[in-house]
Amino acid sequence: MDEIEGTDVTTPDGTRIRRWGRVPEDATEAVLFVHGATYGGCSAFDPEGFSWLEAVAEDDRAAYAVDVRGYGDSERPPELDAPADENEPVVRASTAAMDVAAAVAELRDAYRSVHLVGYSWGTIIAGLGLAEGRFDVDSLVQYAPVHRPPETHRDRLSPGDPPVAYRRVTKDEARTRWTDQRPGDSVPADAFEAFWEALVSSGQRRGDGEIVAPNGTLVDVRAAIDAPLYDPGEIEVPSLVVRGSLDTASIRRDAVGLYDGLGGDDRTYVELAGGTHFMQFEPRRHALYDAVRDFHDGVGPD
Repeated sequence: MDEIEGTDVTTPDGTRIRRWGRVPEDATEAVLFVHGATYGGCSAFDPEGFSWLEAVAEDDRAAYAVDVRGYGDSERPPELDAPADENEPVVRASTAAMDVAAAVAELRDAYRSVHLVGYSWGTIIAGLGLAEGRFDVDSLVQYAPVHRPPETHRDRLSPGDPPVAYRRVTKDEARTRWTDQRPGDSVPADAFEAFWEALVSSGQRRGDGEIVAPNGTLVDVRAAIDAPLYDPGEIEVPSLVVRGSLDTASIRRDAVGLYDGLGGDDRTYVELAGGTHFMQFEPRRHALYDAVRDFHDGVGPD
């Protein structure tokens, strides 16, 4: 498989957004992935040896991942270059949806079908954009969804008191977040190193072994505890909700509630045993790839 290629997309407010792609010759369908709260597109979906984009491209679909502003190699809001406590949290889902809409619009002109895959906070971005009619896509996958998290998540989602613009994340902190979801087991070392290398090779790196991430996402997810940020009943495209059984960030009650609330009858719920919030890097990743591929096969062009 050829190297991943990056393309810049300009949003309506003039922000430069990076879209990554693995594009087979003569592909007629495209899949666009939207990352979560902390890690940009390549680290979430294309670490060396653990590339979901490559798996999609091998099935003759064009595979893309977008970095919303402040993540990966997209343009950074100026607040990320100032001391964190000088500004309020930046990059809320409503702004990120504008970035994704710009990426979708270009793909819409090039392919017969465009499929959207949201992951973690990216499911809020994807759901919000679709519910508000900002995206023109043929299907939706909500992987490891966060829709209305439980009250018990509130404290761990704090953007600071008072809230600050962004947070720093070290390698050890990233590993611990993953390890905490695998009781009695260890994080696959090769997968973690590939993921971390993809992350610190991006524009999110700050200093030695540390990255920064906007805190708007934490404001979004805390707000969703009180009331979801969008109405899934407004989403009528074919939809798949999928999570791993060990995922403590995307809990079963929330994922099923999202599934039940989606509009239309063409919706599917899948839960895969043994997967965490980082299942795309784990031994069960191929079951995840297969579930999403089979869904796309069922909603693709005739």
